[in-house]
Amino acid sequence: MYLTRFSICAFRSLAQVENIPVSSPTILAGRNDGGKSAVLTALAFLLGDHRLTDEDRTYLQTEDAAGGRCSPTWVEGVFTLDDGEQAATALPQTARIRRIAEAGQTARWEYFGSRPADSRLHDVGRMLKNELAELVAEFSLTPSGSLKEDLVKALNDYAVTAPQVEQWQPLAKELQERLPRLLSFGGKDESPDAAVRTALNNCYETYLEDETLQGRVREIEAEVTQRLEKEADSLCQHIRRHCGEFIGVQVKPEVSFKGGFKRAPLEVSKADGEPVDLTRSGQGSNRRIALAVWEWTSNLLESSELTAGERGEQEPTQTIVVYDEPDTHLDYRHQRTVMDIIRKQCTLPHVSVVVATHSMNLIDGVDIADVVHLRLGESGRTIVERLADESHDGVDFHLGQIAAAVGLRNSVLLHERCFLAVEGPTEQQCLPVLFRLSQGLSLQAAGIALWACGNNEGALHLAGYLVKNRRTVMLMVDADSRTNKHFKTERLIRTGLDLATQVTYVGEADGFNELEELFTDVQWAAAANTHWPRPTGSHWTTGHFAAHRSGKFSGAVLTMIKEQAAQTSPDGKDDMLYALVATLAKPEDVPPQLRDAFRSIQDLAS
Repeated sequence: MYLTRFSICAFRSLAQVENIPVSSPTILAGRNDGGKSAVLTALAFLLGDHRLTDEDRTYLQTEDAAGGRCSPTWVEGVFTLDDGEQAATALPQTARIRRIAEAGQTARWEYFGSRPADSRLHDVGRMLKNELAELVAEFSLTPSGSLKEDLVKALNDYAVTAPQVEQWQPLAKELQERLPRLLSFGGKDESPDAAVRTALNNCYETYLEDETLQGRVREIEAEVTQRLEKEADSLCQHIRRHCGEFIGVQVKPEVSFKGGFKRAPLEVSKADGEPVDLTRSGQGSNRRIALAVWEWTSNLLESSELTAGERGEQEPTQTIVVYDEPDTHLDYRHQRTVMDIIRKQCTLPHVSVVVATHSMNLIDGVDIADVVHLRLGESGRTIVERLADESHDGVDFHLGQIAAAVGLRNSVLLHERCFLAVEGPTEQQCLPVLFRLSQGLSLQAAGIALWACGNNEGALHLAGYLVKNRRTVMLMVDADSRTNKHFKTERLIRTGLDLATQVTYVGEADGFNELEELFTDVQWAAAANTHWPRPTGSHWTTGHFAAHRSGKFSGAVLTMIKEQAAQTSPDGKDDMLYALVATLAKPEDVPPQLRDAFRSIQDLAS
C-alpha cells in the first residue's frame, strides 16, 4: 500500500485540514505552534504508531461546549493498492482508509466502500451456526453442505448480489499489516539513543519478514498461541458457568513478536578511550551523531529494496521517513548534509519523506509545490496553504509568504540564491517554463532567482551589484547585445564577471543573434499552426520561417504572422515566443544551447 495524501479531523489544532501530500519529499513549513508536529503525530496515528489520548482531541469552540473536546477524532488517507493487495481484498486500486477513535473506545481502521444494506450480512463469519442456518433459510439459499463453513460461504456469495450501500467498514487484517512503515526521527531534543532505536527497529521488522526466519518465528508464535488458547478455553468455560445468560463466549489470543524490540543504548568514547556521556554533551554533538544514524538508514533502506527485489518477494510496503526540525543545532555545512540525505532517500521507489522545518535551505531545495504552509488562524486552528498558482510569479508569492511566516527578511531569503539576470519580459516569461521542462524542477527549487531588468543596462547593473556583494550570478543576454556598449568585454571584466562561467550570449554558439532563433523551423511552424492558423486551405510550413533566418528573425516572424494569420495573432515578441514554448512537451524539445546553459546555472546554484 502506498499513501499519497491524508486529511485530519479534530486532532490538536488541526480541526479540519485536507489533502496533505506525501511526496518525495513533502516540506511542512510555518511558525512555531502552527501545527507541524501535530501533522506528523496525526500521520503516526493513521499508521498505528501513536496512541491517541484525550489531550490529542481538539477543543470544541461552541458556546455550550464548556471546555469539552471533539469526538470522534480521525485521520483519513488515500492509498494506492498493488495488484496482490487488490486480489486479496477485492478493493479498487485507490482506496480511502481511515483510523478513527471515538471517546471511550479503542481506535480502529476502516475503509470506505460497498457493503450489503442488510446489516445481518456483515461479518457472518462471527455468527453462531444456528444464526447462520436461520439466515440461509430466510434468504432461501442452498449451501453446498451443512458445515458452518458451507453456510458462511453461501451467505457471503449472496451478500455480493444483495443491495449495497457505500459506508465505512472494518479494514481487513491483511491490509492493516500492509500499511506503510513509519520511520520517525524526532525533534530538536531527540537523543542519539532514540535515533539508533528508530533505525534498528526498521531492521528488526525487516528481519521478522525474512522468509528464512519467518518459519521459525511463526512456529514459536503458533506454539505460544496454542498454549494461550488452552488457558483461554478454560477461562471461557468459567465465564459460562457463572454467567448462564451468555451462550457463546470466545477468546482468541493473538501473538506477535513484531513489537519486541525495546531499546539499543549507544555508547561512545574519544580517541584516548575516555567514554563520553552524551546526556551532558552539547546539542551539536548529539545532532551530528543522529545525522550519521539517518545517513546509515538511507543505505539500509536502499539495500532492503534491492534484497526484496532479488528474492522476488511481494512488493515491499511503503516506508515514510519523518523528520521533525532535523537541522536544529546543526551548522550550515551539516544542514546541507541533511538535504543530501533526504534527497538520497527520496530516490528510492518505495520511500517517501515528510519534513517539518523552519529552514529556508530545506524549503528552497524542493519543488515549491511540495511545500505545505501551516499557520494558525484567528480561531487558533491550523490553516493549510498550498501552492495554487504554478506560474513563476505564483511560486515567488508563495515563497514570500513562507519567508514572512518564519521571520525572514527578503535580504536573508535571497542569501543563498543564484541570480539569473536577463534583459526583459520575453526571457522572464519563457525561461522558467523552459528550465522546468529541461531540468525537471522549477528555478526556485534549484535555488535560482530570475530577475528581468528591463534593458541591457539594468541587467548589467544588477549583475555588478550582486558580484560586489559576493552573490552568485549568471548574466544571460542575446548574442546581438555584444554590439551594445554596456557589454563590451572590458566593462564586463571590470564588473567582476567571469566571462567563461557567468556570461551567456544566447544564440552565439550556433551563429544566431537572439533567443527566438534557437528554436527550429519545425517548432515554429507547429506553434503557428496551433495558435495562429492561416486561412482555410493553407498551413504554415518550415519554409515560411526559414526565409527570415538571414535578418532580424523575431521581428520579421512577428510581422509575417500578423499579416498572414486568419484571425488571431500574437500581441508581441514575448507573447509569440511564450506560445511556442507552451507547445514543447519533452526535455529534448528545449534547444541544446539552452540545456547546456541551464546545467551551468544549476551547477552555480549548488
